Amino acid sequence: MQLQPTILRFTQMLSAVLKIDAEVVDADLVRIAGTGPYSKFFGKKLNTSSRIFRYIIETNEEKVVVKSRTDPLCEGCNNKSSCREMAFLGVPIMIEDRCLGVISLVAFTEDSRERIKDNVQLFSDYVKHIAQIVVSKVVEKNSKNKGLDEVFTHLIENMDQGVLVLDENNRVKYGNQPALNNLNIKQDALYDLEIKIRSLSLHNNEIKSHQQHIISQGEWQKLIVGQFYNTQGQQLFLMAYHQPNSDFMIQDHGSLLSTVIGESTKMRQLKKMITRVASSPSSVLINGESGTGKEVIANAVHNLSDRSQSPFIAINCAAIPEPLLESELFGYVKGAFTGASNKGKNGLIQAANKGTLFLDEIGDMPMTLQAKLLRVLEERKVMPIGSNNAVPVDIRIISATNHNFQEMIATNKFREDLYYRLNVIPFQLPPLREREGDIALLTNYFLEYHTQKIGVVYPGISAEAMRRLNVYHWPGNVRELSNLIEYLVNIVPEGDQIDIDLLPPHFEQAPEVACPEEAYNDDYSMSLEDMERNRIEEAIYRLGNRKMVAEELGIGIATLYRKIKKYELNNHRTS
Repeated sequence: MQLQPTILRFTQMLSAVLKIDAEVVDADLVRIAGTGPYSKFFGKKLNTSSRIFRYIIETNEEKVVVKSRTDPLCEGCNNKSSCREMAFLGVPIMIEDRCLGVISLVAFTEDSRERIKDNVQLFSDYVKHIAQIVVSKVVEKNSKNKGLDEVFTHLIENMDQGVLVLDENNRVKYGNQPALNNLNIKQDALYDLEIKIRSLSLHNNEIKSHQQHIISQGEWQKLIVGQFYNTQGQQLFLMAYHQPNSDFMIQDHGSLLSTVIGESTKMRQLKKMITRVASSPSSVLINGESGTGKEVIANAVHNLSDRSQSPFIAINCAAIPEPLLESELFGYVKGAFTGASNKGKNGLIQAANKGTLFLDEIGDMPMTLQAKLLRVLEERKVMPIGSNNAVPVDIRIISATNHNFQEMIATNKFREDLYYRLNVIPFQLPPLREREGDIALLTNYFLEYHTQKIGVVYPGISAEAMRRLNVYHWPGNVRELSNLIEYLVNIVPEGDQIDIDLLPPHFEQAPEVACPEEAYNDDYSMSLEDMERNRIEEAIYRLGNRKMVAEELGIGIATLYRKIKKYELNNHRTS
């Protein structure tokens, strides 16, 4: 269990890339990690329905069940009638002929069962291969974790961020002072308080840095942004806050657009549009598929605007129940409803005053709230719940959706007058499959980002692996690519590059292109050169000193001069 956070992180990413739930148990049949229905009760021993795991541990052999209840190992199981597992693939975790535990893929839907059935050998070989890599990383990590408890406890006590420590039943065992302040709870009343923390993430398998949650106790409830972590057999809930970017320094447009990665024709057009309309107070509606990066675009518009020194407040309209969404958006006064704070509360619209309010998934906003939002846009005033006095606000609304508004308006699911108020400046964000040449740029960006975040050596990626990324259809768009790269950065052996053997099995089925090797080499070579040129050009523009540029890029000064000459960058001002 001391290694449980590392194993849990691996299990979550394995499940995300294979799109099937996963579970890990040790040789004593203690659940170490899991996703979906098995994302609870870590550190607890499995019940009597553990015959398949026992079989794998005792025989050191993998086991596949593609039709549950009829397999011989399922005979006599007490939970057979209520079992939800439709298929199972279990692989032993081996070190020197010793089984440490089992990694399993579990299907709870017919679609997942078919995926296991059709890819048994592929999935088995892949999980075995990755398991050995993870075992070596876990063994290495184990030698470095002495004294972690003391350091960890001290860290929590001195964090500016709110932290709650919970047991397996979500009872709070400890909360640092920022958490107590944010929840308005005293330390004496905290211990053994049972708090129901319900995730508002729309995608259960999605790995995010921050998620919205409802923390409730009885009729009391509060919306918070944060993330769960598991360590030392306990759950941690880390709270995050919307911070006004008051320390943000105004830079040139190129630097402010640095997070909008892409040089395809559609993305160049979108960047030009962002720079043109950023200073306008008019509403912006961003339309695009899930995972295309709509909030990134909204942030770019805000950061380029005159409101960049003021708050950028984001809320997901689809994830929050209607009563709570109304109070979060519009706020309330003292005694407005049962459970309301005695001090009242300012809503997010007021919190975004002088700044930008980003309404993600606006198409899922209830009709009753659409009318209230329309009134805010028309009158530039907000009426808190229970109040008779409207409060003036100066905000810019940026909204986003993946819905077809014409269909929603025709079926009376969205107000036409609100749609025209929101859609003053429309942005159409293209899916990743339509962004020719951008996959290589995004891959490089996410490789740098995740290696720096995790603190590992930049691994690089082979030409064949890059080709398979280029021809993949990316149903999850940029978010799927980011999650994949984070996963690969975690599992690639130190000193190696990411090659095709590390890619999830469904990338082996990626369609070939005509004359694939020749076509890929031309496109990828060009993409790498464009990527290198852009990186050097941006560093020169930002730093203005060639020695500093060379140090940042990790190359010698002579190499930098050769590349400046190669890419004809001599006209840029440097010292």
